Amino acid sequence: MKAIVLEEFGGPEKLLYKTDVPDPEINDDEVLIAVAASSINPADWKIRSSSQVASMMGVSLPAILGFDVTGIVRAVGRNVSGVTTGDRVVALAKNTYAELVTLPASLITHIPDGMDTVDAAALPLVALTGDQLIREACQVEPGQSVLISGATGSVGRCAVHSAKSLGAKVFAGVRKKHIDEAKALGVDGVVALDDEDAMQQLGRFDCVADTVGGAVATTLLNHVRDGGVFGSLTGPVAGAELHPTVRVAMMHAHPDSNRLKDFAEDLHSGKFSLPIATRFSLEDAGKAQTFAEKDSGGKVLLLAL
Repeated sequence: MKAIVLEEFGGPEKLLYKTDVPDPEINDDEVLIAVAASSINPADWKIRSSSQVASMMGVSLPAILGFDVTGIVRAVGRNVSGVTTGDRVVALAKNTYAELVTLPASLITHIPDGMDTVDAAALPLVALTGDQLIREACQVEPGQSVLISGATGSVGRCAVHSAKSLGAKVFAGVRKKHIDEAKALGVDGVVALDDEDAMQQLGRFDCVADTVGGAVATTLLNHVRDGGVFGSLTGPVAGAELHPTVRVAMMHAHPDSNRLKDFAEDLHSGKFSLPIATRFSLEDAGKAQTFAEKDSGGKVLLLAL
């Protein structure tokens, strides 16, 4: 099969397009998917450029990167039920910069009727990351106040949708240039994180769900109430020891086919939006990562068709 193979760490030029990679074989509990598309996520280029990050995420070279996959089921293991060849599916998986992917049948979600197969590739990792940041790390409850930093990013949009669906009072934290975009998310309020005056007047929240990290995270720790939660996607937060009454919860996304199904249906029905910036062919994975690293303003898809 054709696939993008990483043989050494470095820049995007290290992503090698190969046409002779062995086809994966399925076991009795798996399905084989003919890939329609994957998408680019920050984890992809962090792994590509850093052996330390790769080791933390259990990736060894040579490797095929990628976590999102949509496509058509080509074969099913003999223990698999509820899935047949020809089904259109989407999943959070591994090794998805390729023409073929195998994964446990329990991880796949059927794509809603009428939803574009390629466009569905934008969803898995960002949806489950945003949702689990809200539900599992922050453990948001109805009526609580939640500030979501980076709310107009792909993960942030999914976190906003999750928090709103739980009945929380949701505030979007964004840069000033994204204020109008954030208001369109239907949140209860918008905060300009790069406006010093606005930040000085900012109150405290039951939860801050942070997708940004760095100095923003350290500043936002000051705006969590005593006994509240700071949910972080980016690892330990500098200054956390100065806030002993705040629980800092770090998380990494894991597969959840049921929640992915809910997000796919909600996206298709227009309950929230997930902008797609552009599409690249599989052989141009290096160009796709370069484009995505420049804050593309939407998901970047990688087509294997």
